[in-house]
Amino acid sequence: MIELEGLTKRYGGTVAVDHLTFTVRPGVVPGFLGPNGAGKSTTMRMILGLDHPTAGDVRIDGTHYDRLKDPLTCIGALLDAKAVHGGRSAYHHLLWLAQSNGIPSRRVAEVLETVGLTAVARKKAKGFSYGMGQRLGIAAALLGDPRIVMFDEPVNGLDPEGIHWIRNLMKALAAQGRTVFVSSHLMSEMALTADHLVVIGRGRLLADTSMADFIRANARSYVRIRSPQRERLLDVLHQAGITVVEAGGGALEVAGGKAERIGELAARHGLVLHELSPRQASLEEAFMQLTADTVEYHAHAGPAAVPQDRGAGWKGA
Repeated sequence: MIELEGLTKRYGGTVAVDHLTFTVRPGVVPGFLGPNGAGKSTTMRMILGLDHPTAGDVRIDGTHYDRLKDPLTCIGALLDAKAVHGGRSAYHHLLWLAQSNGIPSRRVAEVLETVGLTAVARKKAKGFSYGMGQRLGIAAALLGDPRIVMFDEPVNGLDPEGIHWIRNLMKALAAQGRTVFVSSHLMSEMALTADHLVVIGRGRLLADTSMADFIRANARSYVRIRSPQRERLLDVLHQAGITVVEAGGGALEVAGGKAERIGELAARHGLVLHELSPRQASLEEAFMQLTADTVEYHAHAGPAAVPQDRGAGWKGA
């Protein structure tokens, strides 16, 4: 379990993390989300004792990180896939981590097999692709068979097979009763992986809730309907107290409606439906809605944002 209470980090006059309080519990996969500059990486660094909080407290299974006797057996983390000495092989990188934490050397071969790097175990890390570096970082996080794992952008650089693998790995670790904490900007991946969400913006907590409740509270779900008997359908829905919004292409939309109820009403009145489709809001839509006022860096697409071709002789400033 990871517990944050009033966790705060200031850099001069800048507040990077602002009184964060939440708990990461075992048995689920919480997604840690926020726009760029929201304070996610700083928070994760403070959990691991790499940065010291200005105020507040963070504990790992009730203990500060710097007081853990063998930290890798308690919490394993991937924060930066490039944090490897390029002149070391994958095997020797993991071996020195194992020896310095009292971990049996046999674990090195086991985690290399787990992440699929056995064939390149003796190759130097400087020759690894980014995805291979990610796998090595995940191997290091798993080395001590820890009760808690924490990953920052774990799918970066991975191919589709690798993404599928890490997704299933995180779910399997949670199913074993371990604590799993993962940060990512890939909303589509978080929607498939996370059970719970912790969302921050400008260092402040915005949400700490289940995935379903987060989407329900911050995005619009509706039922889309099309019928050749449109006017009769409108009358039936209005008589049933169902609010309808007209959409493009002759379609109708019912916000928060139940497709089953609408289908039964249409059948009862002999109405033909060409479409009756529930539309579930996405995690990305809900995230964009909630964090719109906390985004620090805005990009703008348009004619002024894209340089135009001025001819072969033109030189920019």
